[in-house]
Amino acid sequence: RFCLPLVLASLPTMATGEEIPPALQDSWGDFWLFRFVVNAAGYASIVVPGFLLIQYFKRRNYLETGRGICFPVIKSCVFGSEVKSAHQDDGSLPPRVEPTESSTARQVLKLLFCAAGLQASYLTWGVLQERVMTRTYGATETDPGEKFKDSQFLVFMNRILAFTVAGLYCALTKQPRHGAPMYKYSFASLSNILSSWCQYEALKYISFPTQVLAKASKVIPVMMMGKLVSRKSYEYWEYLTAALISVGVSMFLLSSAPNRHVSTVTTFSGVVLLAGYIIFDSFTSNWQDALFTYKMSPVQMMFGVNVFSCLFTVGSLLEQGALLESVRFMARHSEFMAHAVLLSVCSACGQLFIFYTINQFGAAVFTIIMTLRQAFAILLSCLIYGHAVTVVGGLGVAVVFMALFLRVYARSRMKKRSKKLPPGETPVQKV
Repeated sequence: RFCLPLVLASLPTMATGEEIPPALQDSWGDFWLFRFVVNAAGYASIVVPGFLLIQYFKRRNYLETGRGICFPVIKSCVFGSEVKSAHQDDGSLPPRVEPTESSTARQVLKLLFCAAGLQASYLTWGVLQERVMTRTYGATETDPGEKFKDSQFLVFMNRILAFTVAGLYCALTKQPRHGAPMYKYSFASLSNILSSWCQYEALKYISFPTQVLAKASKVIPVMMMGKLVSRKSYEYWEYLTAALISVGVSMFLLSSAPNRHVSTVTTFSGVVLLAGYIIFDSFTSNWQDALFTYKMSPVQMMFGVNVFSCLFTVGSLLEQGALLESVRFMARHSEFMAHAVLLSVCSACGQLFIFYTINQFGAAVFTIIMTLRQAFAILLSCLIYGHAVTVVGGLGVAVVFMALFLRVYARSRMKKRSKKLPPGETPVQKV
């Protein structure tokens, strides 16, 4: 809750630093496609041996023939300890705790606490994300300063703290018995770190408001992935709101303004990176939804995914020699160190607020809060970093958020209707 006031108090320093045009790259090695290939090669050096080991243990029927001190570890990683649950209405969401004998004032205070926590965590995270990726550090009158370039290190910082927080939470609280094979988390982990990398890298080429609107439009690829991965079907209003979101985003992207700030110029690289973010993130959510058919809590999911995220990112950074280089940059610029740490804290705290809010008030209330957060994030970014938005672009933003609220309303109506269905009838699955 206290992160946002600290950021607002430091707004003069947040906007400082000379912005470097995205077209100016120090070398071909700084080009995003090269970095993506190098990172992917680093992940492959861990994934391929792991895949071969899993196939080896399965072919040897290790579950029945194995023994020794390594048997429990290999069993947990490759085979798991429980079968999937036979029925699960909505495995992606934790069981909601209905308030019992709780006063209205207490519920209102709890809701305000959740809303404030989510807004402070993710608004601060957005402001810091744009500061780190688009501004220089150590700039003086004679020295333009230097820019931090390694998005993968920021992903690693976020994941290591999230892994620590989730691990401590699981150790200190009672959790369901874990039964999923650990290696299955690696798929969601790999797509998650790639989506996060694309998200950070895209800010070198596009504005933060553009990125926020593109993230709002990921409803469309999520629906497509849902059809491919989970064989889901959708209602007509879901296709309607997806179309409205597409129209609103197109209006914003195609709008033009005179004397636009250099950071608001949308480049082809930025569009490709945003598309990569949306595709990877859509796969992550659908794969996690499938994993929830095993009996687990959301915090266990958070822990399992971040275990592999830390392994992949630290392995790739060490292979490239980028970990030491990033630590040196951090040592040279204490301001960057503070920003990177606070960025990770906001990311980890935000995830915990997500779980708590959904658990207390349900997914509809959470979605409304996060939709408002996206609108506030665009406004805050324009105020701090001077992004220009035209009238057509503003109308596009309004169309997007109108479609998002319409989606929340229609979903809540469908949920109420599904509760009234006679036994044996099942409602259409929704994302």
